[in-house]
Amino acid sequence: MIPVKKIEIIVDELEVPKVLKLLDKAGVSGYTVIKDATGKGERGLRDGDELTGVFANSYVMTACPSESVSLIVESVRPILKKHGGVCLVSEAQWLIH
Repeated sequence: MIPVKKIEIIVDELEVPKVLKLLDKAGVSGYTVIKDATGKGERGLRDGDELTGVFANSYVMTACPSESVSLIVESVRPILKKHGGVCLVSEAQWLIH
């Protein structure tokens, strides 16, 4: 296994394309997106509108080397500051198959 940093980002679904573009620019080789993430945070309950998707959140997860974290976090920070959301960074182990 290889030690990596796991980055989890929860952001307004409309901002996901911007986040993915930033990840690509930072050299991230892969990520997972889960649409329609629901929950409650500082902006209240976020469960989206089932018909239009307005106010829906998405969950983006990636893993990267430690040296890439600062670039990714600082790139995502303006989106979170403007639109809200969460970015979590934690230690993880990448299982090579």
